[in-house]
Amino acid sequence: MPVFDFNQMKKEEVKAEKTYELIYSNERFSDASHPILILEDKDNKLVHHSSGMFEAPTKGTAFIYERDGEKSSHNITLIDARFENLIKWLGDNHIMVRLSGKNTDNGYAVYKIFELGVAVRGSKLAGENGFLQFMIERLFQSEAPSKEVVDIDDMEDSDDMKLTSIQSITDYITCAGSTLPDNIRLWARRNLAVAKSQEVTPEERRHAQRALSIMLNIQWKNTEFQPIDPVEARRILDEELYGLDQVKQRIIETIIQINRTHTLPAYGILLIGPAGTGKSQIAYAVAKILKMSWTTLEMSSINDSEQLTGSSRIYANAKPGLIMEAFANAESSNLLFIINELDKACSGKGNGNPADVLLTLLDNLGFTDNYIECNIPTTGVYPIATANDKNAISAPLMSRFAVIELPDYTLEEKRVIFTNFAMPKVLKRIGLKKEEITITDEALDTIMEIFKSTSGIRDIEQAAEHIAANALYQIEAEKKASVTFDSEMIKKLLA
Repeated sequence: MPVFDFNQMKKEEVKAEKTYELIYSNERFSDASHPILILEDKDNKLVHHSSGMFEAPTKGTAFIYERDGEKSSHNITLIDARFENLIKWLGDNHIMVRLSGKNTDNGYAVYKIFELGVAVRGSKLAGENGFLQFMIERLFQSEAPSKEVVDIDDMEDSDDMKLTSIQSITDYITCAGSTLPDNIRLWARRNLAVAKSQEVTPEERRHAQRALSIMLNIQWKNTEFQPIDPVEARRILDEELYGLDQVKQRIIETIIQINRTHTLPAYGILLIGPAGTGKSQIAYAVAKILKMSWTTLEMSSINDSEQLTGSSRIYANAKPGLIMEAFANAESSNLLFIINELDKACSGKGNGNPADVLLTLLDNLGFTDNYIECNIPTTGVYPIATANDKNAISAPLMSRFAVIELPDYTLEEKRVIFTNFAMPKVLKRIGLKKEEITITDEALDTIMEIFKSTSGIRDIEQAAEHIAANALYQIEAEKKASVTFDSEMIKKLLA
């Protein structure tokens, strides 16, 4: 007489009820042509706004539609693999939803899902309102999970919302866990177990919950970058910077490379030049061109490697480091790091050398924060560093960058920058009209003479600020219609 394995039989029954196929899509939006899922609807009973409830996975894979007291069941025939666990979660928790969709030749194509409420008493929604819309938006920004991840039987199952509560974190891992990078998914499950455990100290649970909230509020994006318009990029550079044509050319070459490969270059950019030559301004312009979230690391104020790597959870006041905080604040794994004064990175005065930490960030092999205790993917990180002294940078650190040296401006270039860039920018900011202030040619010669031995353009920008402020004072306080600056007035003002 044969022996039946009832557990195995139950598993096979659940599999047999799986009526749908999975599509592995990376679309960032949904419509009738790119739906979240398709429902069987031979009799065209479903309408644009159809309210009902998905069945729990153990009861089938259907949507139960209710209208005018009548119910109808509609099997799911196709579903975007990113949303499979979310649909199961809706069914498990008996959550009433409204579907936006359209009848097509393939069935009823669902492209929006709205939460209406809980159907069965005792069922729990996520810990915070708006969880469903948060999940849908986050899933659309995620990559399709691999088939291997989706098919594992024992896998755990426009919103500024934050995942902070244990309930919302649990639901997020259930619904979107398969879209996370493998190591982060496993890390999240382990930390969730600690956060829920009564066998560890309250402090350990608190640290685990905080780490989960930080990691899961980051959008772990793919590193395929869309093409950038080189003409628009050049316009931005010309608008921000005068001259420096060789520097601009190098940046445009980098953009062309991104357009061809759809990935970030293997090396970041290191801008070396005298103080005041616009290195930071170039870095911010590149961030604007790449349309990436950006953060700054001021190496002159970082003298301990722990400031970058964070502290271990064994300490009561433990916290993540500056690098991890930058990811958390950007809520994105694609991040542009502007590293100012890289030549100060080797002068660590505390525990360890900050330069060594930067090497791990720049190698694209992953970065580990002592507090988070998880390898963070860094393939979406692009560094732009600035430095004054090339000789103060270690060879290993220098080798991680494509070096661009900025020459100092000539006196004639400074004259053009003062006249066409610095002064018009100041006048616009403080509300002065062009006709209200005049600087004679002799006065301009005097300005150039005063600052002929200074490097960069910071001094002449400050001079423009000083002159414009003095003109505004004379117009407002002394009731002058306009102010003309000659050489003697400039000498007296800037002495």
